[in-house]
Amino acid sequence: MKKFLTSIIAILVLTIYCAPDASAQKIQTKKDKKIEALTHQLDSLQQAYDALYEDYHSLLEPVNSEGDDMISDDELAPDHEYTVDEIDSLLSVYYIQKSMDGSEFSFESVEGDSLVSHVPDSIYVQRLKKMNSFIPVEFNKYVKNSIILYTEKLKTTPKILGLATYYVPIIEEILDEYDLPKELKAMAVIESAFNPKAISRARAKGMWQFMYSTAKRYGLYMNSFVEERYDPIKSCRAAAQYLKDSYMIFGDWSLAIASYNCGAGNVSKAIRRSGGKRDFWSVYPYLPRETRGYFPAFIAALYTLQYYGEHNITPAPITLPAHVDTFHVNKMLHFQQISDVIGIPMEQLRDVNPQYVHDIIPGVEREYILNIPHNYTNAFAEHEAEIYAYKDSVFFSTVAIKKIKETGGSDGQRIVHKVKSGETLGGIARRYRTSVTNIKNWNGLRSNTIRVGQKLYIYGSAGSGSSSSKSAAQVVKESNTQSSGGYEIYIVKKGDTLGKIASAHGVSLSKIYSLNNLNSKSKIYPGMKIRIKKTE
Repeated sequence: MKKFLTSIIAILVLTIYCAPDASAQKIQTKKDKKIEALTHQLDSLQQAYDALYEDYHSLLEPVNSEGDDMISDDELAPDHEYTVDEIDSLLSVYYIQKSMDGSEFSFESVEGDSLVSHVPDSIYVQRLKKMNSFIPVEFNKYVKNSIILYTEKLKTTPKILGLATYYVPIIEEILDEYDLPKELKAMAVIESAFNPKAISRARAKGMWQFMYSTAKRYGLYMNSFVEERYDPIKSCRAAAQYLKDSYMIFGDWSLAIASYNCGAGNVSKAIRRSGGKRDFWSVYPYLPRETRGYFPAFIAALYTLQYYGEHNITPAPITLPAHVDTFHVNKMLHFQQISDVIGIPMEQLRDVNPQYVHDIIPGVEREYILNIPHNYTNAFAEHEAEIYAYKDSVFFSTVAIKKIKETGGSDGQRIVHKVKSGETLGGIARRYRTSVTNIKNWNGLRSNTIRVGQKLYIYGSAGSGSSSSKSAAQVVKESNTQSSGGYEIYIVKKGDTLGKIASAHGVSLSKIYSLNNLNSKSKIYPGMKIRIKKTE
């Protein structure tokens, strides 16, 4: 009986002490299930947000799928006749040549399409042999598709060739400095169509499309004022060094070129999967799909640069300075100071100095180079002291400089997020008010899988906590308008639409149309001048 009572007491004690634990466990289980359900709901909302985000930004951003700098009004027309005044600027040419729809060319299409040309295959083979390329080229259906795209399908090929007349000699000289094959010049065609200010969706920038981290590794300087990825000469030198390093790794130019597109790691992986073969066509099936079309596109670009005449293609005329002189700058200098004192148009200064993203050379922090078109060289030298003194307290006030620094330069603010246990891409995207797609593009992610401790780069002002009391329209109006007679001259910037410009200046869209010989189908682009009647 005593044992029985002892057992009963033990059971009662366990019941008393364990009941709260069991109850707490039930509550925790309910909480866990609720957290799980809410997480699923948040992920669903994130997916919906991402879809809306992409739709929204597709209306604000350029129509080109590669994220180029072309700006179009709300209703795009497929064709537009540009005036002589519009073309009379290097920036005009840059953005006109990028006006093609991104669907016109893709490396993936090279693999799937079977394009037909009036040119016999035997002619292509003969011409490729006559090129006597140091980098071995061969003819197959992938190369043929790429050649047809460049010589018969792309509407912008004449404009690319026009830019080539200016940039190819510069690129060839740099390649010669690095003792590299001059044929590598064709990479600038497929990377950016010779656009020094090209920007991809993944935030690769410049004529040679460097990502931020790779650019830093190869000595390119970037801060709030300077973006050396936009500098055609410095970025070309960085690209030359990268290609030289890649060739040292692979010992084959076709693989070095492929690695420029997908990275040395992916090429090495393709070599292993091919059984150790070390030429492009042997590892072709094992490369990422886009990279499979990259080397055929390179061969096609090289072919087009040499044989465009045989296809009755005429390079588009461009107005670029035949010669520029360089000045060393050790003080703060604004392009507007130069323009106002010696009369050189702002567009020309930006054309030959694309790396200065806010029209400011911050010479106090280090020495920089200023390029001046030759016909303005004497004027600059004679008035240099006057130029530096002109409105310096206005252009370089504490408020003005602070505002520029707060924007974080051409990339906006760059945040490094270290992944913590339990975090998902959706949650991180929500925290920084961006999309999962953006984070994946910025960090080269192919899936939503992330690991604890992984560093993710987030770009833009999201997460900075800063805000502005001014509307976007006010900023548009204040930042880029000049006066001339009874009109204001507005210089178009990236992200502008005619509707936004009209709203900012308090005028109707129809008045802008009539004053500038435009209509609802007209395209606008950075550097273009818009006349606006001054408001009383």
